[in-house]
Amino acid sequence: MKKIAIALLAGWTLIQSQAAELQWLTDLPKAQAKAKAENKMVLLDFTGSDWCIWCTRLKNEVFSQAAFAEYASKNLVLVEVDFPHYKTLSAGQKAANDALQEKYKVEGFPTIIVLNSEGKKVGELGYMKGGPAAFTAELDKAKKH
Repeated sequence: MKKIAIALLAGWTLIQSQAAELQWLTDLPKAQAKAKAENKMVLLDFTGSDWCIWCTRLKNEVFSQAAFAEYASKNLVLVEVDFPHYKTLSAGQKAANDALQEKYKVEGFPTIIVLNSEGKKVGELGYMKGGPAAFTAELDKAKKH
């Protein structure tokens, strides 16, 4: 029984560490270059990381899950476009985020903009129930555009 518990704990730790390995960029031009080189889509997460409850739910229910981490590693370059209330961003990062918000006409949080490897918008999502499976199914639809 002890061996089973240890094995389960080790497996759970491995799954959690996989999800934690997601790399979120903050520079869209660098993300687009990486996506083009790796033939991946770019996922822009417009978030209010320290105040938006739906953003927190999306992060906890989808982005922090191992199934999403596995999907993202194969298909996505991730970009966080944050609009925090309590955390301070550099003036340059704030200006870049504001410009992206204006470009993609983002009016609420969370908003997920999906770009193909050429930088063309192919999808727009928000919070949805169903965890990683529902979310990645929507991303797969965007991939076909």
